[in-house]
Amino acid sequence: MQKILAYAAQDALSPLTPFSYSQRELATDDVAIQILFCGVCHSDLHQARDEWGGSLYPMVPGHEIVGVVTEVGSQVTTYRIGDKVGVGCMVDSCQHCASCEEDLEQYCENGTVLTYNSVHKDGKTPAFGGYATGIVVKESFVLRMPENLPLDKAAPLLCAGITTYSPLKKWGIGPNQRVGVVGIGGLGHMGIKIAKALGAEVVALTSSPQKEEEARRLGADHVVVTRDPANLTPWKNKLDFVLDTVSATHDINPLLQLLRRDGAMVLVGLPTEPLRVAAMDLVIPRRELAGSLIGGIKETQEMLDFCGQHGIVSDIEQIPIQNINEAYERMLRQDVKYRFVIDMHSLHL
Repeated sequence: MQKILAYAAQDALSPLTPFSYSQRELATDDVAIQILFCGVCHSDLHQARDEWGGSLYPMVPGHEIVGVVTEVGSQVTTYRIGDKVGVGCMVDSCQHCASCEEDLEQYCENGTVLTYNSVHKDGKTPAFGGYATGIVVKESFVLRMPENLPLDKAAPLLCAGITTYSPLKKWGIGPNQRVGVVGIGGLGHMGIKIAKALGAEVVALTSSPQKEEEARRLGADHVVVTRDPANLTPWKNKLDFVLDTVSATHDINPLLQLLRRDGAMVLVGLPTEPLRVAAMDLVIPRRELAGSLIGGIKETQEMLDFCGQHGIVSDIEQIPIQNINEAYERMLRQDVKYRFVIDMHSLHL
């Protein structure tokens, strides 16, 4: 068995430190991947520090994985050694429930196996993620990376990209529609880029006045600073769709009021406290409030191909794995534009 070098959290209070383990033997439908880059999602920090509860240790975080194929099982037909591939937020599902049969493995009714902080279908093998030199994944959960996109900047597409793409596609966003994107961070900056590429008129909604110029650079047609309620008044009943990417507790009711009749607001952020909703803001204009979780494998490949066609990548800051604990602290201060991506080459040396 190949030895994998990684960084892991040993408990909720300790920093991530070097860790090693033996890579599992390839099954006939497995693909072995040398990890080159891995994005750092805010959920990595939440789970490493057990802020959502139920964390499993030792934990190797990371679900925005890109690399190259180094070995394939005897029945693998889609990938060959040397192919550039990616792995997102999940690595297995039951494959036969209603959701799986509709290519919605993220909603598997019998339990999705997450890329990390999860247990494989044998009930005992821990799933370790992308802060590592390698990973073995079932062929059906491996994704082909577009040749024209730089792998480091494309890594966050495996989570931030699909998390924003999926609801935009589900709600049919396209030309002649006005879309609000709440929050300009790891998710929000991808939401702006993808909504714009889909042909929508994009309104960036941010509480930070200093982000106005940045939002326009990302592709926003309009920027509304929500800190002053007066700025929202001209936009009431004007938006077809609002994508809320904010994971901090915030008041969503003034944002709901921006929707036209039959408009939809979709939450992709994960505030730790319940959000209060004014029923009046939903009922009278027949507005919709919904949530969305990443995307299935088929849709994730569709998203990658779309981003390849439109040259869409994440704005990143590349770091060595040895700086991961500092990166976590900087994430808490929102001191990153807009995604840290780990260069794993230092662990391969």
